Amino acid sequence: MTRFLSTPPLDPRLTDGVLPRRFLALLVDCLVLSMLGSVAALLIAVFGVLTLGIGWLAFHVIPLIPLVYYTLLIGSSGATPGQRLAGLTVRQDDDWTARPNLAQALVWAVLLWLSFVLVGIPFLLALLNPRGRATHDILSGLVIIRAT
Repeated sequence: MTRFLSTPPLDPRLTDGVLPRRFLALLVDCLVLSMLGSVAALLIAVFGVLTLGIGWLAFHVIPLIPLVYYTLLIGSSGATPGQRLAGLTVRQDDDWTARPNLAQALVWAVLLWLSFVLVGIPFLLALLNPRGRATHDILSGLVIIRAT
């Protein structure tokens, strides 16, 4: 089955030097996430005191912050602030001109954090892949390229 409007093949120059940029982007995003988590924890602590301890149940929301952060930012704008700072953008693999949808961004975010739980072993695929794609990129159908 051929596509009516096919996209041109991905230019290899768009994926050159992506791995160091991805690492920088991850560091920036982790810094932003730690600030968001700290502010959320402070607000929940104050809310818990004001509600005589009942509000402290909201601390269970804090682990969802990275999931929401990555899903909304990648699904809407195609890049997180760290990725924008590093000059990267996230695109669909089969149509690299299209931004990811929210479902792909959610799968990408869940698999990203699952990769951390698995002690980073799924990240090793990025070292072997010529396009620098990690396991969570391949399984979600996304590719990270240089922003043009």
